[in-house]
Amino acid sequence: MKKELHKQLRQLREERNISLETLSLKTRIGAGKLEAYESGSEIPSTQTILKLSNALEVPASNLMDGLQEV
Repeated sequence: MKKELHKQLRQLREERNISLETLSLKTRIGAGKLEAYESGSEIPSTQTILKLSNALEVPASNLMDGLQEV
């Protein structure tokens, strides 16, 4: 079952015990912006999804699947 992107991002980050601040440093994306992605109020660009997938060590396709549900 596919999950929505914002739920998937939060779950992956929490499973890896990564704080928003740490993810922000890894991706060079502001913590406030990451919070907006996790809340679902903003949708990341494809380039941003690639950065997030690298930082969270998951295939980008996993996150893109979640984006198609939105």
